[in-house]
Amino acid sequence: MTASASSTPPPAIPAGMEGFVVGLIGMGDMGRMYAERLSAAGWRILACDREDSYDSLKEKYAGKENIEICRNGHFVSRASDYIIYSVEAAVIDRVIAQYGPSTKMGAIVGGQTSCKSPEIAAFEAYLPQDVSIVSCHSLHGPGVDPHNQPLVLIQHRAPDAALHKVEAVLSCLRSKFVYLTALEHDRITADTQAVTHAAFLSMGKAWHANRQFPWELSRYVGGIENVKVNIMLRIYSQKWHVYAGLAILNPEARKQVAQYATSVTALYKLMLEGNLEGLRERVYRARDRVFGSSATWESRPLIEPSILSSFSLGQPTDAPPRPNNHLSLVAMVDCWSELGIVPYEHMLCSTPLFRLRLGVTEHLFRNAPLLDEALRTAVEDKTYRSDDLEFTFAARGWAECVTLGHFETWEKRFVSTQGFFEPRFAEAKVVGDKMMKRVLEGAKEEGE
Repeated sequence: MTASASSTPPPAIPAGMEGFVVGLIGMGDMGRMYAERLSAAGWRILACDREDSYDSLKEKYAGKENIEICRNGHFVSRASDYIIYSVEAAVIDRVIAQYGPSTKMGAIVGGQTSCKSPEIAAFEAYLPQDVSIVSCHSLHGPGVDPHNQPLVLIQHRAPDAALHKVEAVLSCLRSKFVYLTALEHDRITADTQAVTHAAFLSMGKAWHANRQFPWELSRYVGGIENVKVNIMLRIYSQKWHVYAGLAILNPEARKQVAQYATSVTALYKLMLEGNLEGLRERVYRARDRVFGSSATWESRPLIEPSILSSFSLGQPTDAPPRPNNHLSLVAMVDCWSELGIVPYEHMLCSTPLFRLRLGVTEHLFRNAPLLDEALRTAVEDKTYRSDDLEFTFAARGWAECVTLGHFETWEKRFVSTQGFFEPRFAEAKVVGDKMMKRVLEGAKEEGE
């Protein structure tokens, strides 16, 4: 099945589905968002989480119309017509093995994980043959309004009638349906997220290693730095498993994280050698491969330059931003170039965060004087040299963790840095949400 998109109809329960029951196994952030939005649209919800959460969830949703909390997934599975597993990718196999055999005869089952290969394999292994498999993935976080955001639907083992029922249930989210296979989904999510996640995870790790709050340093305030800092904080304010599952379980993502570390190392060595000519040749070759050999940039930029200067956690200044070599962003393009990835091919699945991550990189590469200044800074200015050293260590550390498949190590690395930056998450969320709103407004204007 090839990728395509369509706008969802206005939310309404169609004739013949009045008694249709939706089951949710997993009541984390996304599970709760689905439960609350679907129940508000009139669907009856049966939901559960770990059994030790039963009492607190029962109390939280006491009196909530259309939401019934069950003790475990057996009670949800046996009585629901459409069951969504909204659990961590690292445990999806175990949870489906536990509750899949209890699935109601003829029901529809799907999952919300960011990596579909292990999810689909578990469904095929543990679900009864009479059960339809229609998986899904909302390509945004639980705090983002799902209206007009991409919502992937995967009709893996199901007749069209089952797909239409899933569409009817999820239409209340008012998202854009994107139809993919499981393999297409995993390739696209890797291409649009793996490298950029590795970059911003490594930024946070480097600043943590140097005990720096970057917004307190004049060299990280203004311009591109505003976006880098805000995206880094937004990523570390989420739960660790959101990024671990994508990186470790998705084979395409593993390959890309490894190549990103290789690109960072190669570029850093050129900087240390003082090899400006070699650095410039490699970076411009990557630019031409990713953005096109003409590099005329006739199209509208993904993000307007005003966004770069409008949202700072530090004290704004009238002085121009200090030159930075932007190793993290340059390495992203080098990595895409080495792997033959052109992120623009996946705009169908673009989210505000994806547009922001790609847009800030595009901003650097579409401005030849700015890019040349970054390359000269990389070789001639040692101001960022210690930061770049820690950044290189961090990128290689994440890559090793992913290659070995160590979820526990990933969690420890992530949580330690998360704790370092946590005092500023509340403020960063306010600033970041404003930035996301501006990006959304720009995307809407572009589509009109």
